[in-house]
Amino acid sequence: MLYISFKQYIQHGGCLHNGKGYDMKNVAIIGSTGSIGTQTLEIARANKDINICALSCGSNIELIEKQAREFKPDIVGVWSREDAGRLKLALADMDITVVWGMDGLIQIAEYKTSDILVTAIVGMIGIRPTIAAIKAGKDIALANKETLVTAGHIIMPLAGECGVSILPVDSEHSAIFQSLQGNKHGDIAKILLTASGGPFRGKDREFLKNVTLSDALKHPNWSMGRKITIDSATMVNKGLEVIEAKWLFHVPPENIQVVVQPQSIIHSMVEYKDGAVIAQLGTPDMKLPIQYALFYPDRRYLAGDRLDFEKLTSIAIEKPDMDTFLGLRFAYEAIEKGGSMPTVLNAANEKAVSLFLSEKIRFLDIYEIIRECMDRHRVIENPDIDSILETEKCVYDYIESRW
Repeated sequence: MLYISFKQYIQHGGCLHNGKGYDMKNVAIIGSTGSIGTQTLEIARANKDINICALSCGSNIELIEKQAREFKPDIVGVWSREDAGRLKLALADMDITVVWGMDGLIQIAEYKTSDILVTAIVGMIGIRPTIAAIKAGKDIALANKETLVTAGHIIMPLAGECGVSILPVDSEHSAIFQSLQGNKHGDIAKILLTASGGPFRGKDREFLKNVTLSDALKHPNWSMGRKITIDSATMVNKGLEVIEAKWLFHVPPENIQVVVQPQSIIHSMVEYKDGAVIAQLGTPDMKLPIQYALFYPDRRYLAGDRLDFEKLTSIAIEKPDMDTFLGLRFAYEAIEKGGSMPTVLNAANEKAVSLFLSEKIRFLDIYEIIRECMDRHRVIENPDIDSILETEKCVYDYIESRW
């Protein structure tokens, strides 16, 4: 069962017509200066009944100052104390509270007036704020993969206990969620999770030996952050999405099939037990799943390109090459071993991608680092948050000692 219901939507301040327009929806964002965060703010600009009550970022002080001046939140947060001091001085003429560090993120996550938290932050740093928001009764527009990949066994039951909705923001998981509307969850036979194939689709390992950072950052369809663009190139991203789908939709991994759809027109599909397949199609635009999460179950006008079916002559589907792009294979292995192994996969990938983005390792070294970390790990069954974060630290320390 997905922890989303129409009743919960009403209880949590959803934007429903009441004959006088729409109610104001108060939105908090952690990760407001990244790709998802900035696109969320674009949606806020276009919908005057969205009030941005809280913002946070890592270290992009210049941009978050501009965001704060435009949207006038009650509270903003940054990671370091030094940056918080700088931001406080920059915003001295405004009545805005400035916070910092993990305590600051948690303050923003559970901020008293917010209705929904957009978790647009990258990395496992998003786990604790997400838990705090759930306990505070905030709905979650989830864009932080790591939260469910590493702690899905904690997050989803907690959301159910607290009566909180977890609304997926990833285009693929939003597509699955949209394809489930009006149907019974128990009727699902299979989830068909689509992948673009990334910039190196159709290439072999020999080709991948010499690809550059610039090559890997040239995604053919989507405009995303640097880290997730590399994850798309390795197909680790799709592997993490398989794990995420397992928790979001309570579907066993053997019933989650990845298919390559190079045009990024089909965003994902659900096959039902009677053989019907329902898909969500559209142009590749992340604002659609963000807006759907913010206003669910309503649909609102969204400016942008539309599919032209008179010009669309075919939709291609391919089988993923799991022998060349090992990220997907690693993810299914991590699911099978369970426990803390998905944390190892995620942490090893995060560190390896960071090294690749700094041009300290080659593209194929990302796979080598993940493989070595998974091979040496002894699985912890049912890890708590402290164990998850300690596993991450151990993986980071090992990689720093070796590379």
